[in-house]
Amino acid sequence: MSLLVLCEHDRGVLAGASLEALTFGRDLAAAAGLACEAVVIGEGAETAAADLGAYGAATVHVASHAVLRDFGPLAWGETLAQIIRSTGAEAALACGTDRGNEVLAHVAALLDEPFVANCRQITPGGTWSMTRMQWGGSLLEDATLEAGIRLVTVAHHAVEATPADTPDAGTLVPFAADLADSAACTVVADRVVLTQGITLATSPVVVGGGRGVGSAEKFAALEELAAELGGVVGCSRAVTNNGWRPHSDQVGQTGTRIAPQIYIASGISGAIQHWVGAMASKNILAINTDSEANMVTKAGYAVIADLHEVIPAITEEIRRRRG
Repeated sequence: MSLLVLCEHDRGVLAGASLEALTFGRDLAAAAGLACEAVVIGEGAETAAADLGAYGAATVHVASHAVLRDFGPLAWGETLAQIIRSTGAEAALACGTDRGNEVLAHVAALLDEPFVANCRQITPGGTWSMTRMQWGGSLLEDATLEAGIRLVTVAHHAVEATPADTPDAGTLVPFAADLADSAACTVVADRVVLTQGITLATSPVVVGGGRGVGSAEKFAALEELAAELGGVVGCSRAVTNNGWRPHSDQVGQTGTRIAPQIYIASGISGAIQHWVGAMASKNILAINTDSEANMVTKAGYAVIADLHEVIPAITEEIRRRRG
């Protein structure tokens, strides 16, 4: 009996979220007395599968078919459902990214089984008990799952991806999917590169600005600090509503969820929608004139002062120390 972990990749480049899922999945499998096995689908799957044994996968099912030339939720969902049936797996898990949740939803429909998304904790047994995120993380819900096949996703950034203490074999097992041409109706056909290099979602340092920054022009100081720290600038929804920054820079429930080593939140009140996007940050430094602001009370470090004085001072001190 096994637990299958769907591992996302983009043309052979494994997604970091997949290693989060595998980290979570191997512990869940051990607690449930199941073998932890991975699934990679489509062109580049063998390349993406190379290091999965190090993260605890005993077996890696490598699925191929002419339709699987790129990501497609319908084709991936049908393929994963076929692997579940052929292996007799008791459970399947993915990371709760847009792709992971969409594919598992297709699998649930195909297998006529319930699906629980964005779990933070799972205790297996005859009935699985779990704590899952609702409303973008502003609410935690305790739930139980009874099903013939358990289908779940783990909330993105709920765990940190770490190699297994004892690597497993990661044996590659080819799987020939049986797909109709109609499964290609939602396969990615083209890509447009909007950003290159470090992005808001991947940057180790994010310098965020809120309404307190005051204007689009005053974000220049935040840009300077981010450049010195090798990071990027983010913002709150109020900033995008005012037209100071594009929506692609927004951190929050309706924007990007970040997990940097440090998030410097400047002039941000810390509404729950923004906190949902920032709460996975390893460290938070809040700069605000209001000592009672939500972001200040949630932050590990805070400077109660005018950000227009503090941000340039930090930048100057960094430059001074670098000579």
